[in-house]
Amino acid sequence: MGIIDKLKTQLIEIIEWLDNTQDTMVYRFPGVYENAIKNGAQLIVREGQAAVFVNEGKIADVFSPGHYSLTTQNMPILTVLGGWKYGFESPFKAEVYFVSTRQFTDLKWGTANPIMLRDPEFGPIRLRAFGTYSIRVSDPAAIIRQIAGTEGRFQVEEIQGQLKSTLVSHFSSILGASHIAALDLASNYDQLSGLIKPKLNEDFNTMGMELTKFFVENISFPPEVEAALDKRTQMGILGDLGRYTQFQTANAIEEAAKNPGGNAGAGMGLGAGFAMGNAMANAFGQGMSQGQQAQGGAASAGTMACPKCSMAMPSGSKFCSNCGATVAPATVPCVKCGSQLRAGAKFCNECGAQQDVKTTCPNCKAEMAPGAKFCNECGTKIG
Repeated sequence: MGIIDKLKTQLIEIIEWLDNTQDTMVYRFPGVYENAIKNGAQLIVREGQAAVFVNEGKIADVFSPGHYSLTTQNMPILTVLGGWKYGFESPFKAEVYFVSTRQFTDLKWGTANPIMLRDPEFGPIRLRAFGTYSIRVSDPAAIIRQIAGTEGRFQVEEIQGQLKSTLVSHFSSILGASHIAALDLASNYDQLSGLIKPKLNEDFNTMGMELTKFFVENISFPPEVEAALDKRTQMGILGDLGRYTQFQTANAIEEAAKNPGGNAGAGMGLGAGFAMGNAMANAFGQGMSQGQQAQGGAASAGTMACPKCSMAMPSGSKFCSNCGATVAPATVPCVKCGSQLRAGAKFCNECGAQQDVKTTCPNCKAEMAPGAKFCNECGTKIG
């Protein structure tokens, strides 16, 4: 093989990059150190890519997606740098970097340590936050100049640490300046994202990148603060704590009565029962006192008055809860046998006769009260 044939085998005729990765931002085309690029070589730049030519350490021409035949006409900067005033016919050398301009999505960010804030409701609090973001290369030349340098393959993870630090720093500042109450943060995630994104792009653009999306997924309290909030929520659900205390006291008395322990246990249970009984009595006493003040000692709907002390009590009560007097329920005679029955009874407990059967006077046909012996319209004797 002659010298000319050997030179021809070293000329690069097609320059392209088939990216089979998901995280490569900058890729240096191999072989340019040993081989030369043929004049008229084919450059293929696919969608989501840009090609950057570097000559002797200086960034020259940048190519957007398309198919190019490399000549002096479409490489003006490299032609000037190379000193080819009247064009070139011989092979030339240049470093070729492919830059991925697609979006790199679902990148994670989060606070390594809690953010200390002053909340209008809780005072000083600590919050943690995390979310996702997306970036893309907006200036291929700038990212090579500022970040990637001469690396053969530059990946997202190499700059992710710096990006996360920038994100958390700006997020902490904007969250503190927003003065949004901690309990209202969940309804303002979109607002926070809108405030943070323009500020972050000021820093990202200097590195040749653009922040395309920024999401706040969660802002949370430390575990001990969340536990305290859960207790506060439980109190809100319980509502009237006085009624809840009465209910819990009644349950405790029942459990104490079921205590199967020995004499000592029984004594302890009895003592506890008395103590809880006193507490329950006080609670009930307060409730009844409030009831008396509200009712003014008079019976209301669904109640009846004690015949001795006039204290209001539920209808149908047999004893007064205030003075202990026996309350005789109202009675009516059986429609058939005349036995005294409780008012409202449907059947007689002596003869079994139905009590709600309507009767009429055999003379004037007027409706008569159950058990009546004379018609109150015409005076006719019944039965």
